[in-house]
Amino acid sequence: MLKRSLAALAISVGIWTGNAHAETISVFCSPTEFELCTTVANAWKEKTGNEAKINKMPALLDDAIPLYQQLLASKSKDIDVLFLDVIWLGMFKNNLLDLKTLVPQADQDKHFASTLGAAKLDGKLVAMPAYMDVGLMYYRKDLLEKYGKQPPKSWDELAASAKEVQDKERAAGNGEMWGYAWQAKSYEGLTCDAIELIASNGGGTIISDDGKVTIDNPQAAEAIEKAKGWIGSISPEGVLNYDEEASRAIFESGNAVFHRNWPYVWGTTHQKGSAVIDKVGVMPLPVGKEGQKSSGCLGPMYYGVSKFSAKPEVAADFVNFITAPDMQKMRAIEAAYNPSIQALYSDPDVLAKLPFLKDNQQAFADSASRPSGYTGTSYNRVSQAFYRSVHDMLSGGGDIKSGLSALAARLEKLKESR
Repeated sequence: MLKRSLAALAISVGIWTGNAHAETISVFCSPTEFELCTTVANAWKEKTGNEAKINKMPALLDDAIPLYQQLLASKSKDIDVLFLDVIWLGMFKNNLLDLKTLVPQADQDKHFASTLGAAKLDGKLVAMPAYMDVGLMYYRKDLLEKYGKQPPKSWDELAASAKEVQDKERAAGNGEMWGYAWQAKSYEGLTCDAIELIASNGGGTIISDDGKVTIDNPQAAEAIEKAKGWIGSISPEGVLNYDEEASRAIFESGNAVFHRNWPYVWGTTHQKGSAVIDKVGVMPLPVGKEGQKSSGCLGPMYYGVSKFSAKPEVAADFVNFITAPDMQKMRAIEAAYNPSIQALYSDPDVLAKLPFLKDNQQAFADSASRPSGYTGTSYNRVSQAFYRSVHDMLSGGGDIKSGLSALAARLEKLKESR
């Protein structure tokens, strides 16, 4: 009886027993989550006996696209699990394993329906949600209180408060202070920032769900013109080369009043080395026009399995493990990643660490999506055309209205190459 029990235990954890043995899979993880992924891999190994080798993705996630394309085009068996942005799901759907029968339905049902639904393409479940993301506004609550300011409801209020606090702090001796740090580099992050501004101003989201190019309109032009006016005024000229990490560094050094970024920044602002520990507030993004929504860019992240994996069931088990409630709770508490598991939004341990989560639910409700649903495999080309054009508008002296007209004409051609 004892030998039989030991044999069953060995099989259940994947230790060599007859034909049963521990497996090793290869997993891509975001560079900002490398330590968290390692923690998950260790927990999974302890539970199953199987090992997950963690590969760090490029610092700029966009750079992972050609790497993934090369691996998948060659049907490589060197990688099993892929970390995926929501906008990549359509791009890689034909190379991702259908998880519908490999992940128990009860586990699928724990996730927000809309987030899980974004991974259901062509009747398949191509990935599982890892966490929710939405653009949020961080601010120096101590400085707003110091100068009698309330968290701004509109972008115009933000610009006015940013300028006043910035100028008064400089006059008081902090010559490095800026009003607003954001992402205006020519990359995918600018697509997010620009959509937030445009959508909240009533200017749409580049291409509508039915395929109509909507970017060429006065509300969009007004939003971009407004952002252009911030550069050199409340934002440094260098913002034109800022991504998430560069802009975060300015804020966490204590040299910005407001900062647009993703939920993970709540955790980094409270880590050792931050100059703003316990001085930060967070809120949904401001509104451009009265009657419009906050429109933070929605960006859930996912894990999927390459359909060329030699160990698909083991890889799918890891995906279900890393996206399950316990691991999402750990990431929420340790690094402020917003869970895609609805029950965790009322978990007292999570809320003790992330009291802003209850406010984030409204931010998710008012979020704006990038047009990856309609554009599919052509999304990357559409987004590149958009952010490069917007970057030119922000950095150059050309007419924004004519720039949007030219962009719309190009998008009409690109959108149909999906």
